[in-house]
Amino acid sequence: MKLAGLVLLALSSTSVYAKPTFDEYLSTLRTESELLGLSEQTINDAFGTINYRKKTIVHDKAQPERQKITLDAYIPRAVPEWKIAKARKLFQENKELLDRIGKDFGVQPRFIVALWGVETNFGSYTGNFSTLSALATLAYDGRRETFFKKEFFAALKIIDEGHITPADMKGSWAGAMGQVQFMPSSFNAYAVDYNKDGKKDIWNNTADALASAANYLKQAKWDDTYTWGRQVLLPNNYDAQVSGLKLTKKLNEWQSLGIRTYEGNNLPKVDLDASLIMPDGENGRIYLVYNNYKSIMRWNRSDYFATSVAHLSDAIKFKD
Repeated sequence: MKLAGLVLLALSSTSVYAKPTFDEYLSTLRTESELLGLSEQTINDAFGTINYRKKTIVHDKAQPERQKITLDAYIPRAVPEWKIAKARKLFQENKELLDRIGKDFGVQPRFIVALWGVETNFGSYTGNFSTLSALATLAYDGRRETFFKKEFFAALKIIDEGHITPADMKGSWAGAMGQVQFMPSSFNAYAVDYNKDGKKDIWNNTADALASAANYLKQAKWDDTYTWGRQVLLPNNYDAQVSGLKLTKKLNEWQSLGIRTYEGNNLPKVDLDASLIMPDGENGRIYLVYNNYKSIMRWNRSDYFATSVAHLSDAIKFKD
């Protein structure tokens, strides 16, 4: 009898702590959402569109470690010649708009176009996942529940403010949205209604999307007085430990350590802080990067992403 009792207790404990079904979890999410001051219509409309998306979890769990590939191989794939040509074309076609945005936010237009191109191929590939379903599914999965719940509630706020309907709120499998792939919390912090129509539409309105990207960089302490950095050469027997984004020196200090431009010339005589980075180690591409590079890294904490944006921005400015 004692053993039977222990078995029953174990079974009881298992049932108490069993993972809820997705519908049960969604019901809890709805109850929490009702405490946020959202309109009843927003909650009804939003929760009426949400479904469990197994494909989201498949994508999440299938993310491999980045295959070992150097920047020499990666950049031509991320920024092929056709994308450079398209960036230059769109830069000219949208020049008036870009010049206004650049002036208003203090960001060189070529960087705005470069981010647009690297993120979504200039708005042509933004993702077709329901943002609410993706975020609810990822929160339910539990691996990063706190983060995805926060983003889910941020998405409800966007809908409640009338910027987009639940059915039209679409993006990547991870919840990034629109032409500039903002997570909902980033949307609430940085999105701009640039055309003054009462909606911050980063999905369908190019002016809003590009101004929002510029505002993000502005808030990330962008300085349009300077560029992002440059590729450089190391002297023989350089101590590779003297590098990294956290280590900052003046350009003249890097000059004294033997660092030279990629062409072998002296560094510019400018009073400017810079960091030496080696994404592929000391035998790969070496860069001296300025604070604007760190602003791009705020957007996406990947040297491969940031150098791709930098490469495309330079290709827009410096034509062969």
